Amino acid sequence: MNKTILITGSTDGIGLLTAKKLAAMGHKVLLHGRSKQKLEAALADIGGATEAFVADLSKMEDVEALAKAVIASNETLDVLINNAGVFKVPDAVTENGFDLRIIVNTVAPYLLTKLLLPIIPSEGRVVNLSSAAQASVDPDVFTGKAFLGDSEAYAQSKLGLTMWSMHLAETLSKNGPAIIAVNPSSFLASKMVKEAYGVKGNDLNVGADILISAALSEEFADASGRYFDNDQGRFANPHHDALDARKNERVVASIEAMLTRLLA
Repeated sequence: MNKTILITGSTDGIGLLTAKKLAAMGHKVLLHGRSKQKLEAALADIGGATEAFVADLSKMEDVEALAKAVIASNETLDVLINNAGVFKVPDAVTENGFDLRIIVNTVAPYLLTKLLLPIIPSEGRVVNLSSAAQASVDPDVFTGKAFLGDSEAYAQSKLGLTMWSMHLAETLSKNGPAIIAVNPSSFLASKMVKEAYGVKGNDLNVGADILISAALSEEFADASGRYFDNDQGRFANPHHDALDARKNERVVASIEAMLTRLLA
């Protein structure tokens, strides 16, 4: 049965390759990107049953508009793949004083997921791109008081994403879609890896294929609240902080408080 699947950050890298593969399988793929030109190029490249949405995930009003647009044109969203992420950026601090890496990698996918939950069926899935790079989250990153280096911000943002994945999965239980955090594999040949580390990187197909499995395969049907580490090729434990329900709850409370300020 063909699915409707939204992939954020799908104009290049692992997101674009995953979109191409899913479209070739006959699924309706909803593309997202910051650049209208890059989205048009991706649409032309993929063809088939696709739609495209422009949004800057560093701006919460854009995240809200993206969710509204997706809901307006789709009665059901079977799978949401929160793929978009940043590592190095020209200006890491937003005009509101927050860390842009935390906003894009942790907070934006949380808000987008919450807004789209009404059209994601209980048998649907939310696949969140985590990373092997995970570090304990400084609570001040959600208040604008912490200023982090690129690697530290990325690692904290990816653990934050994993922690809210665990919390939301527990909160929804069997009443909502599966919420799954996935490390697609380290040092894949994405633009982010090239810019961050100056290396060519490994075959992107490794990452795209595990995202497709997480989105569609029976192996992941009962994987809500679990973390899949594709470096190991199996379900594994994330950073120990994400195994502490109280810490997860505190991170989510901090995200909600941050969103209150950003959406005021």
